[in-house]
Amino acid sequence: MSKLRVAVIGCGGIANQKHLPALKSQADKCEIVAFCDTIVERAKKAAKEYGAPDAKVYEDYNELLKDETIDVVHVCTPNVSHCPITVAAFAAGKNVMCEKPMAATTEDAQKMMDAWKASGKKFTIGYQNRFRTDSQTLKRACDEGKLGEVYFAKAHAIRRRAVPTWGVFPDKSKQGGGPLIDIGTHALDITLWCMDNYKPVSVMGSVFEKLGHSAEAAEGNMFGPWDPETYEVEDSAFGFVKFENGATVFLESSWALNVKESREAACTLCGTKGGAEQIGGMSQEGYDLVFNQTTGGVLTEEHISDARAIAFFEGSNGGAPEVKECKQWLEAIINDTEPLVKPEQAFVVTQILDNIYKSAREGKEIKLA
Repeated sequence: MSKLRVAVIGCGGIANQKHLPALKSQADKCEIVAFCDTIVERAKKAAKEYGAPDAKVYEDYNELLKDETIDVVHVCTPNVSHCPITVAAFAAGKNVMCEKPMAATTEDAQKMMDAWKASGKKFTIGYQNRFRTDSQTLKRACDEGKLGEVYFAKAHAIRRRAVPTWGVFPDKSKQGGGPLIDIGTHALDITLWCMDNYKPVSVMGSVFEKLGHSAEAAEGNMFGPWDPETYEVEDSAFGFVKFENGATVFLESSWALNVKESREAACTLCGTKGGAEQIGGMSQEGYDLVFNQTTGGVLTEEHISDARAIAFFEGSNGGAPEVKECKQWLEAIINDTEPLVKPEQAFVVTQILDNIYKSAREGKEIKLA
């Protein structure tokens, strides 16, 4: 089979940090033939570094989508533009990987779902944290019944001071929100995936803008001080979600919060047979996954390590999560199989996040069913 011809729309940070290197690592399966960005110099730079010899550069994604030889489109633009670009790509007959979250609103996510179903093409969302070794191990343990029925969980996306100061992150008109939609989405995705629970019935939320407008708070930021005058989104947000089977999930997210420890893209699961915790998630090098249970009449803990903690075992991570994500996505297209991250699952994540914001605005519980 000839290589898949891939186009990348949006050549900013997430494209250069994740999508472009991952696609380049799969040179036996694909070639990047088109690059698009509203800042055309970024597209030219990306094409020079990652593109096929005949790669084309565009400023308007509608022009790019007219190329009938393009098989796959990666949407790497700000959140609020995910919907129109993805819908247009499906109308043009392309397979689509859209960066997380699926959309900024439930309404937009539904438009994307409708366009996908009408297209007959493949669709996935960029939740690469599912491909971490600890996430894969935790999911398998849940599927094998190690925890029993998981009825309570926490989704962790907490940074003490790590407000992104580049791009459009503090711009609500382009992103739709702050840490909840940016990193809370990863934590919630892992949690729901491991629980295999996608039937929420109600959502309550609290959203805070306490530190974002403080010059004093900005001084300790990991990425340098942010501008309190142009900071438009929340600095922390929290959600309480109930599900059809009675299970409950608590979601915590922040870019700036006065806590001691950071804990990002991680979850805590509590089941009838045992529990499990991803300790650091993306906030530490390597990982620490801990199962807790009762063994021989006493309470015990089981730590799962990925880095040479056991003699003659050098770890089994198999590569960076974004590379594993890209490989399985391309193989899903080539082999006509389902990608690991299913659109229906990503839709529920967006639905919950959207309604946490709505609950906070309206000051009440939002019923979903």
